[in-house]
Amino acid sequence: MFLENTVNHKEQFGWIEVITGSMFSGKTEELIRRLKRAQFAKQKVEIFKPIVDTRYNEEMVVSHDANEIRSTPVPAAANIRLLADGCDVVGIDEAQFFDDEIVVVCNDLANRGVRVVVAGLDMDFKGNPFGPMPALMATAEYVTKVHAVCTRTGNLANYSFRKSDNNNLVLLGETADYEPLSRAAFYKAMLREKISKINVRAEEVLPKKRFKNE
Repeated sequence: MFLENTVNHKEQFGWIEVITGSMFSGKTEELIRRLKRAQFAKQKVEIFKPIVDTRYNEEMVVSHDANEIRSTPVPAAANIRLLADGCDVVGIDEAQFFDDEIVVVCNDLANRGVRVVVAGLDMDFKGNPFGPMPALMATAEYVTKVHAVCTRTGNLANYSFRKSDNNNLVLLGETADYEPLSRAAFYKAMLREKISKINVRAEEVLPKKRFKNE
């Protein structure tokens, strides 16, 4: 279990905390909770998010439960290093959308004595590891994996199933586009999707039956 540290009394180094899981699992909610506690403790806190994330607000990190905290949208991970100077705590939301340099940036900040709190999806809509998240989880001192509730079985969900036909890796969306699924439900949904595509292709390829009199 992760026991939240707030101050490192013995070392001049900081550390990295990663909060990960599927869509609707409470990642951003937990990120905001930790950062607000740091603000309450009078620590200097800066929060960053990728500039592409404009679902709720351009400048706020907002959870699905409508909790929010002010942030700075940045186009690339390198900008965080420049803007985080003098901070005690740095929060990063939607880390999966950043370039791979986010791993180096987070480690550089931690080595400078900064507590780095990162939230992001661990898997994309196909169930594959998402962007820099695996490397961030590997180098972090603390990893918290949170779970949603499967909409089809009621069990714990750790997959983000995309309900739309859009195949772009990055697709910002809500419940209209995604639903959290358990392993079993995700496997069955992907199988049904694959069979459906096979049937559609078969109908396109097979010639229509002709009548004898034609």
